[in-house]
Amino acid sequence: MIAMEAVSYLLFAVYLASFLGLSALAARRAGRSVWLFGRGAERQWLPAMLFRLAFAGSALWPLARWLFDARLIARDPVHLALEGMAGDVVGHILIAVGALVAMMSQMHMGASWRIGAATGELGAMVEDGPFAFSRNPVFLGQMILFSGLFLVFPDLVQGALVVALFIAILVQVRIEERVLARTMGTPYLDYCKRVPRWLGRTGK
Repeated sequence: MIAMEAVSYLLFAVYLASFLGLSALAARRAGRSVWLFGRGAERQWLPAMLFRLAFAGSALWPLARWLFDARLIARDPVHLALEGMAGDVVGHILIAVGALVAMMSQMHMGASWRIGAATGELGAMVEDGPFAFSRNPVFLGQMILFSGLFLVFPDLVQGALVVALFIAILVQVRIEERVLARTMGTPYLDYCKRVPRWLGRTGK
């Protein structure tokens, strides 16, 4: 693991620890669990499983690459095609930017922070700060971060972990939109008209 890869991995580890720590702090302050994947009428087992796979895999796979590099990725076609310092630099920047966006957005949610969605357990709707530019800035930051991880650790396994995260996010966003629309009603629908799902055109 070269120096740039080590620093990039450390950034990811710091983000993951911050994500878990901020979630625990939010749960303690709110006096309730913030883990809502197993609650409510919506089935969230698929995104829950894929999120676990993506985060746990991305925490362990770079270490495995470092320990068994020659045997694990020496013939990996993605690694052979994309490995290089330029990809490491761009990837490192994406990891830093994505982690910062996701962490700041999570902190901005305050007592409304939750993992998953369930009717009656969502807290107040957050519309300002990063949520004035994107309805899903935490997920957006995570997508940027994982794209950076792929550039720093380009291989088939890391690519599969990134795909798992993207699928989890796309499925979970649709679930959360349905739950929020039922729970918040018109204020949320109006918010959707003002602010895009990701970035760019309003209401998309």
